[in-house]
Amino acid sequence: MKFSVFQLSRKGGRKVNEDRMGYCYTRGAGIFLLADGMGGHPQGEVAAQLALQAISELFQKEAKPELADVGTFLSAALMAAHHRILRYAIEKGMLDSPRTTMVAAVLQGGAVSWIHCGDSRLYLVRQGELLARTRDHSFHEQRQVEKAGLKGAAPINRNILFTCLGSPTKPVFELAGPVSLQQGDRLMLCSDGLWTSLSEADIIDQLQHKAVSEAVPDLVDLALQQGGETSDNVTVLAVEWETPNGFATTRGSISTDSISDGVFASTVQAGWLDSGLEDMDDAAIERSIAEINEAIRRSGAKKV
Repeated sequence: MKFSVFQLSRKGGRKVNEDRMGYCYTRGAGIFLLADGMGGHPQGEVAAQLALQAISELFQKEAKPELADVGTFLSAALMAAHHRILRYAIEKGMLDSPRTTMVAAVLQGGAVSWIHCGDSRLYLVRQGELLARTRDHSFHEQRQVEKAGLKGAAPINRNILFTCLGSPTKPVFELAGPVSLQQGDRLMLCSDGLWTSLSEADIIDQLQHKAVSEAVPDLVDLALQQGGETSDNVTVLAVEWETPNGFATTRGSISTDSISDGVFASTVQAGWLDSGLEDMDDAAIERSIAEINEAIRRSGAKKV
């Protein structure tokens, strides 16, 4: 398995960078992760970090050196991240839990599969064409789909999501793939700080005509310029796929061929947040979720 990868995150005009990103790989599989902690709720950066840690830990456990079933793993990993955040909120006695979006992609067997919850996006670009893009879990995008071709539909704020990780309600997620990869395919994960500021055409153009080590910084700079002083956090992680005999456009590309089966590499910062949580069974989690929901109902909160 050979690929080039580059990642970058900037705070923009916000006081705190609530985005988190990272990747892990073994000899036979790689996973790429991006989470955007949600404003309007406490400790979004904590939710994003917990989500990355939960998924990377499960990947290290299951990728030996490949995953037995990529789709099953991604679904289980996303729910593990969701429960990790809920356990944190319960342990801390929080009435409003931290929340985050999540997009994750697995490279294995010359193909990519992905899962997402919220509005952090994945783009797959091949030879200057957009091969695939995730659909945002927002009321705005849902309305665009449902009301396509109809006039008179009231506009909806594109930033209002109907699902995320960490909410007392069970997250909605979408799983896609596997899609076979070809030499030079570009895969990009990004937070909404990027795609709300740049056109799809600009994103595709930058990804296609530059090595990822150049495209990512340029995309982030462009988004920050467009966003101005009030720019959101902007986070991008991009990968270029290389076939065994393909030509790498980025120096220092990663080849896992020489890695031993038991080796696990990761850029996700393990132990950054020691929550001290004890394991909770599903019944205990459901009881605590019910308590959180009741507290929110009593306080009159109306949040995702």
